[in-house]
Amino acid sequence: MRAASVISVEKNVDRLAAALFAAASAFAAHAWLRVGAGPPLLAAGTAAAGLLAFYLCLRMLSAVQPAQPRLPVPIFDVREVEPFDETAAALADSVEPPPAGEEPLLLDDILAGIEPDSRVVRLFDPAAMPTAGELQSRIDRHLDGSAERNADAAQALHDALAELRRSIR
Repeated sequence: MRAASVISVEKNVDRLAAALFAAASAFAAHAWLRVGAGPPLLAAGTAAAGLLAFYLCLRMLSAVQPAQPRLPVPIFDVREVEPFDETAAALADSVEPPPAGEEPLLLDDILAGIEPDSRVVRLFDPAAMPTAGELQSRIDRHLDGSAERNADAAQALHDALAELRRSIR
């Protein structure tokens, strides 16, 4: 965006803010003068309050200047970038190892050392996962016997509660 258009946008925003403040000030003056003033004085007071508020607000906002950027960003010139070639690759391979006092970072696979009966490892083991057919048969078996199991469980719960009531009395 060009600098001239940015400045005009900022000026228009300042004018809009001053106009909104002036409208609020005129409304407040109208509400205050409405009680004891006649129509000519009410109109003159409202207009004077609005114009004064607009003028003062616009002067205050125009006095505020934008700060200069603290960290200017230099222009990136693509022509200065050298193409990547074999020389740069050879240079990257010639990086020295760490000094003798520092040990290199070794990455170990800790999952290889976990016992076979560990639940965490077997939870995501593809060999232990049931097939789609096995899952379907489990679901069908669960849905087919659910009515009898629920009835048996409800009866057992009812009997246990009745026994508890008898033991309390």
